[in-house]
Amino acid sequence: MTYRVTKLNAALFIYGWLIGSLSPELIDRIAGPSRRVNESMDKFIEGLDRQFAQLHGEAHKLIEAISPELLYQQPRGKSNSLPLHSCGEHVLRSAAIVEQTFGGITTNLWDDPFEWTLPETLPTRDKVAGYLDEVEATRRRGFQLFKSDEDLLKEIMAPSGPTQLLPLLLDTLARAAHHQGRARATFEIQQAEKPGSEIKN
Repeated sequence: MTYRVTKLNAALFIYGWLIGSLSPELIDRIAGPSRRVNESMDKFIEGLDRQFAQLHGEAHKLIEAISPELLYQQPRGKSNSLPLHSCGEHVLRSAAIVEQTFGGITTNLWDDPFEWTLPETLPTRDKVAGYLDEVEATRRRGFQLFKSDEDLLKEIMAPSGPTQLLPLLLDTLARAAHHQGRARATFEIQQAEKPGSEIKN
């Protein structure tokens, strides 16, 4: 158990440093002795819930801001050796990562959402927004299962084997945020080439 907690502490420290979601005081506690891990995690469920909710809100802002013709327009410079994805595709990939994790947590079904998140399946902004709301509903059901921060140290059986919940959630959040960042970058590049839309704060 000590070994796992030590690995967990290191992962949390790096994650907090990368995205700034953890306060300096909390990071300091996380880096402390393993026996203090429960004390340092008092606010993790609340903090993670806020981060995922923010991810959902930002995805909606992107979808509302982008014009229909640019939703799945491929960025310039795409080639076989340099695959690039549209803003809409990155938004869907971000949401699909969240759906897969929380679908596994809530129903023990870890199906890859790839087939039902293709642009052909969700061709319009309204369809994408509806899918985002479905994923957020699944995500909220998952968080309702967490009764205390200690639950985040429990193991579940994921496709890769026994996995602690907290590292799984952190990895999910980081990967989903990566694709959302790519979606925003693609949107901003396209808007620079074709002014007229901007994301509302």
